Amino acid sequence: MARIFYGWWVVLACFLSGFLVGGGLSFGFTAFFEPIVQEFRWSYTQVSIAFSLRGLEMGILAPIMGFLVDRFGSRKLAFSGVVIVGFSLILLSQTNSLVMFYGSFILLTLGRSGCTSTVLMTAVAHWFRKNVGKAMGIVACGFGAGGILIPLIVWLIDVHGWRTTLMILGLGVWMLGIPFSLIIRHRPEPYGLLPDGEIPTGAISGHGGERIEEATLKEALKNQNFWKIGVADAMRVMTSMAVITHIMPYLSSIGMSRSRAAFVATSIPLLSIVGRVGFGWLSDIFDKRYVLAMVYCLFGMGTLAFSYLHCKWPLFPFFFLLPPAWGGVVSLRGALVREYFGAASFGRLLGIILGMAAMGGVIGPSAAGWAFDKWGSYHPVWLFFTGTIVIAMLLTLRLTPPTDE
Repeated sequence: MARIFYGWWVVLACFLSGFLVGGGLSFGFTAFFEPIVQEFRWSYTQVSIAFSLRGLEMGILAPIMGFLVDRFGSRKLAFSGVVIVGFSLILLSQTNSLVMFYGSFILLTLGRSGCTSTVLMTAVAHWFRKNVGKAMGIVACGFGAGGILIPLIVWLIDVHGWRTTLMILGLGVWMLGIPFSLIIRHRPEPYGLLPDGEIPTGAISGHGGERIEEATLKEALKNQNFWKIGVADAMRVMTSMAVITHIMPYLSSIGMSRSRAAFVATSIPLLSIVGRVGFGWLSDIFDKRYVLAMVYCLFGMGTLAFSYLHCKWPLFPFFFLLPPAWGGVVSLRGALVREYFGAASFGRLLGIILGMAAMGGVIGPSAAGWAFDKWGSYHPVWLFFTGTIVIAMLLTLRLTPPTDE
């Protein structure tokens, strides 16, 4: 029986790491929002700023992490990130002031940057070329599948309180995340292996069968395609981070029970798995530009439905549109960068794009919190975010094929 290509074990380890990060650090934090507000009597804006600090630090750290991962490799950074994340969660459980709350989130983001997209996707980009869409889609599924932890986190908070829950999460990250990080390998060549198990050609094939040379960092930064991809993703992250952070407070504000709101919050990352795998697979068959533009279109329609959930019936089109589209963008972003610019500078390029996206991640949750504090409603800000997704779609449609430049 033929041995399984080790690249797929790398994909599995990255999937499981993403599962922990997605469930415990991204989607799960919406469940902490209201208990923290109730205990400290902080405003929604103050708590939202803390959550946005993750995005601010990622904006600074993601480009740096891109340079570090290209230099030191994914394994070392993933291991260090897991250790820091576990410690920061335990520290966050001891919060007794707003300054300590913000400081813990900054430290949490420092660790999170070592075991999330820049590091994990860079490892996959080096192990795969022809199947990069599928491989990145599977890794992206880990972040989505992490949503299954939301009901567990809600239950732990209700039974044991938010402080004990954070302590449990910190210890769990250490116990599971450290072994996962040790499986990851940065490149196949030092182990006598090659990308996709085949001989690399030093070039990437375009859709027309032409050859595309690996781009240097300087060449990529001069390319308009790179900035179009980055700006579009920043607009998408601005919306997605606002939705993820505020979904339970938003649903509570329109009369939905906490248990049902938790179900909706859980469904988003789980349903996104369909898009992460499906659109990743499609991107290996069809032009990635048009697949991504279609995904942005679905994302915008889903955001519009989200803004009208007080009417009840848009809940079904919301489930059908936004979660799969959101998952699809996560898979396609890295696959598009790999196709257009190669793997030589992938970590640095993805890091810069994530840094740009993080700026959107700072604006989104804070804007949503400010809107609710000012108007007592999230509806206007969701309509605004729908418009930004339309702009992201138009930018994607204006991408030029890599062989044309």
